Amino acid sequence: MPAMSLMTDLIAKKHPATLPTLLALAAAAMLAGALFFEHGMGLAPCKLCHWQRLPYYLALALFIPPLIFGRKALVPTLAAAMLLFAATASIGGFHTGVEQGWWQGPSTCSGGGISDDPALALEQIMNAQLVRCDEIAWSFLGLSMAAWNMIIALGLTAVAGLGLIAARSTPLTELPDAP
Repeated sequence: MPAMSLMTDLIAKKHPATLPTLLALAAAAMLAGALFFEHGMGLAPCKLCHWQRLPYYLALALFIPPLIFGRKALVPTLAAAMLLFAATASIGGFHTGVEQGWWQGPSTCSGGGISDDPALALEQIMNAQLVRCDEIAWSFLGLSMAAWNMIIALGLTAVAGLGLIAARSTPLTELPDAP
């Protein structure tokens, strides 16, 4: 399996912070892309968009434990990376389902029914979010940003998972330590 061989080489022959640093850079690139769409293209994010960003913000720190603690921190760091990327992929998948109308999104950011009571209806309209989670603001190749986030995050989850398997199968004596 070439992917495992690559991960084993990356884990066993490089500094223990190499793969976590690459994963942190991928998280930074995802956040930079989100911020570009928000500020550069004027596409305001909805509540679910913000939720998808949270694991990436946490993933920015992935390179720190192996730098401080060396190879002992590699397995827990890669496990944390896998969980973080799986979390944002899950939120992205949920958001995609909301956009497609497969299920209801949070009541605070999705279109919902308006009350029959005029006073309550006015209050609902006045308190409604300007950016709705159930509308696709941008798409590429028929996939929304939420769907692309899910796909990319699943790929990052797989990379972290392969790295975790490689790190767990490589004896600590073969792993380089932090300088």
